[in-house]
Amino acid sequence: MSQASVTVDGRVVGAIDGPGLLVLVGVTHDDTPEQARKLAAKLWGLRILPEEKSCSDVGAPLLVVSQFTLYGDARKGRRPSWSAAAPGPVAEPLVDAVVAELRALGAKVETGVFGADMKVALVNDGPVTLILEV
Repeated sequence: MSQASVTVDGRVVGAIDGPGLLVLVGVTHDDTPEQARKLAAKLWGLRILPEEKSCSDVGAPLLVVSQFTLYGDARKGRRPSWSAAAPGPVAEPLVDAVVAELRALGAKVETGVFGADMKVALVNDGPVTLILEV
C-alpha cells in the first residue's frame, strides 16, 4: 500500500503514506485477546513490503480500521447477514488490543473511529490484498 486514509464527517481522522499497511480488522464472537496479540505480531512482521521487508524492518506505518462487514455472509438471499460479526462491546476492545499491541511492538499506528460511518481511501500498490486468520 502506498497511501491510505479514513475520513469521518468530512475530517481525516487517520492517514498514512506508504509503504505501509491498511489493516481492516473484523471480529467474530469467539475471538480472544490472545488472537489480537498474535494478529498484531503477524502484521508487524509480515514480509510483504518492497524487497520482502516487513513493517518492523523499515518502520512502516499501519492504519487500523474496524470492519464488521468482513463477516458478512451473502450465501443466501440478496441481503448479507452480519450474524457472524461480534457486537460492538465485544469487538471494540479487541480492535483496541490489536492497536495497543502494535504500538507496544514499536509501530506507528493510525486508526479509524470504531462504529463511525467511515470513508476509507486506499492506493493499493500492486495490488496486494491478504486475509489473515490467527
